[in-house]
Amino acid sequence: MSTLDDIKIIDADSHVVEPADLWTARMSRSRWGDLVPEVRWDDDSGQEAWFIGDTFIYGAATIAMAGWHEYAPDSPRRLADVDPRLYDPVIRASVMDDYGIDRQVLYPNIGMFATAGYLDVSVDPEFSTECVRAYNDWLVEWCAEAPGRYIPVMSLPFWDLEASEREVARCVEMGHRGVIMSNSPENFDLPTLDAPHWDRLWSVVSDAGIPVNFHIGSGKAPSTGSEHSGRHANFAWMSTLIFQGNARALCALIFGGVCHRFPQLRFVSVESGIGWLPYTLETMDWQWQNSGVGLEHPDYELLPSEYFRRQIYGCFWFESSSALSAIELLGPDNILYETDYPHPTSMSPGPASIAVRPCDYVEATLGALPETTLRKILHDNAAQLYGAS
Repeated sequence: MSTLDDIKIIDADSHVVEPADLWTARMSRSRWGDLVPEVRWDDDSGQEAWFIGDTFIYGAATIAMAGWHEYAPDSPRRLADVDPRLYDPVIRASVMDDYGIDRQVLYPNIGMFATAGYLDVSVDPEFSTECVRAYNDWLVEWCAEAPGRYIPVMSLPFWDLEASEREVARCVEMGHRGVIMSNSPENFDLPTLDAPHWDRLWSVVSDAGIPVNFHIGSGKAPSTGSEHSGRHANFAWMSTLIFQGNARALCALIFGGVCHRFPQLRFVSVESGIGWLPYTLETMDWQWQNSGVGLEHPDYELLPSEYFRRQIYGCFWFESSSALSAIELLGPDNILYETDYPHPTSMSPGPASIAVRPCDYVEATLGALPETTLRKILHDNAAQLYGAS
């Protein structure tokens, strides 16, 4: 048995495929009427789509792409077209076994990438909050179908601090192991991440002993592309830039003093890669010193790279040479491995993907790393962060 065979890989970022009845089965029609999120056919886009009232959110099967036969942004048109292995928790576990994955940390889709849909059409702030609660309840139920294989992280009604504090307490009690926070709350007309406005939330999460997870796209997707490029090129354009969206969050947390004020709180940059981190941290250190930040804030006892090493983690999946370089320069203590299953860029082989199985990628790309390094990146770091064995 090789070293890799003996490591229980924790996939630090995968996604659920929300079922059509997630909200209709859990929210009151008598109270909310047609606002309750539901799936119905959309003639304009030629697919089943999520709607909140009359507002189109996005295709219901848009993200269910693992093994699909068309290149993104083309995707299944109906949820019935999706391979059950993508959404059935028990059958999905068999795919994880084939991929060499022991456990998966789970993120939403409509509840994260389409948060604006909750807010833009809401006639009552409680509606948006109830949408979040319904998702968090469903996720725990879904995970229970395959005990020991999934790690749920909660969505937050971050637009309401009191509701967010209550949701943290409620969801930790249910078994959630982390919180999802928008990396750009200013896009929702809220204060930026470094603002003291958020300190009460950071305090509650820190006391709960769970990490804050900044998933790309959680602050609204960037407007990119060109009419001259074509659909597939525009999708690749958007995907490339959205992967870099957490650089702003990293700067806000460190330059804005959040890491300094909450030294026990841990943050995760999710689905953003790690190749860019050494350059960014070196730049942050240089600018910090060159701009006299230590004179302006003499109580800041660390450099940006040191705050990062103390409290922040990055995730990677398809990178090869850039990942190895980052691991060499940063060390293994702040790095997590992910697959992004079952998204278009996931480590899922298929007729319309260049991806290979995660176990094959790990063997080919990371196999020469020392065993202690491999164990930290593939299991130990995530296990410590999310309280998983």
